[in-house]
Amino acid sequence: MTSASPAAGAKSAGITYASAGVDVEAGDRAVELMKGAVKATHNSSVLGGVGGFAGLYDVSRLLTYKRPLLATSTDGVGTKVAIAQAMDIHDTIGYDLVGMVVDDIVVVGAEPLFMTDYIACGKVVPERIADIVRGIAAACSVAGTALVGGETAEHPGLLGEHEYDVAGAATGVVEADSLLGPDRVRAGDVVIGMASSGLHSNGYSLVRRVINHAGWALDRQVSELGRTLGEELLEPTRVYAADCLDLARTFPVNSGAAVHGFSHVTGGGLAANLARVLPQGLVATVDRATWELPAIFKLVSELGNVPLADLERTLNLGVGMVAIVSAEAADAAVNRLNDRGLPSWIMGTVEQDSDSIIKTGVDYVQGAKGVDGGAVRLVNAYA
Repeated sequence: MTSASPAAGAKSAGITYASAGVDVEAGDRAVELMKGAVKATHNSSVLGGVGGFAGLYDVSRLLTYKRPLLATSTDGVGTKVAIAQAMDIHDTIGYDLVGMVVDDIVVVGAEPLFMTDYIACGKVVPERIADIVRGIAAACSVAGTALVGGETAEHPGLLGEHEYDVAGAATGVVEADSLLGPDRVRAGDVVIGMASSGLHSNGYSLVRRVINHAGWALDRQVSELGRTLGEELLEPTRVYAADCLDLARTFPVNSGAAVHGFSHVTGGGLAANLARVLPQGLVATVDRATWELPAIFKLVSELGNVPLADLERTLNLGVGMVAIVSAEAADAAVNRLNDRGLPSWIMGTVEQDSDSIIKTGVDYVQGAKGVDGGAVRLVNAYA
């Protein structure tokens, strides 16, 4: 049997971009809604407005550098977007994106100059896209970074109508003489911890598995947290860029009281990320007793019966950024950070690695993420 053919002279309706699931007009409306927030991040170095094919940034001031080094980083926020989508709250996820990107740049002492973002979604809902970008712009303002461009892509058939993912990239600059990193770190240096605002944007696959296993709903009031579970899980990532740059400028690398390095505590946890910024032959001993685990980390541990070793290599456990400073700078650096409203404390010291240092078990980490660097030893129990 053959299929029926259209009657003579009849024409079927043509296939349009809209019928394929892409709404160009919705994208244009989203741009109009976000335009003001994006412009608010611009400074005199940003040329042109919103909507150009490329973002333009005047780098004339780099002519005053002796040897400017550009630093770049790109990242996303992982499965935390699933929590935002489930709660239909989208104005905080941008903080997570910016924090994940710009705070990797400041680790080497670079100032993040500008950032771009990318949002892929199943359907463009202008208000939702605008909320995401407003969050990105607000966090860029905190970091002192211009948001110079972005892209929103509608992917019907690939993503569900209410699904999206976000990514971003940033570029910064540092004078070569001020570059921070393993080459600066010395035995006798002091390790300073800077408090996280919560889970930040790593380990959500573990956290979501634990919550689902426990059968807890996102709107559940949790007394230990003082709010709903969902509100805690959506707590934005703390953006450290301005605080770290202030510290590096206050205690310049070539002075006696100096900042020698930073470590951004993201995927892999505290020990693995700290080991990445230590040179071979040195070990940082970090005392867990110097801080108390925030309630959300205790909750995840207890609900999922998650082993301590797994917690420590997955979550930040209350420490989002680490500074390594000379002993002469330690107390003043802690005071400086606390005066800026960032809870910070001395959590350990750096020394020469030796055969006498205990290296067995999960408490000793040497090298991580392809970097064959120094080692980190975690001692004692959490306060």
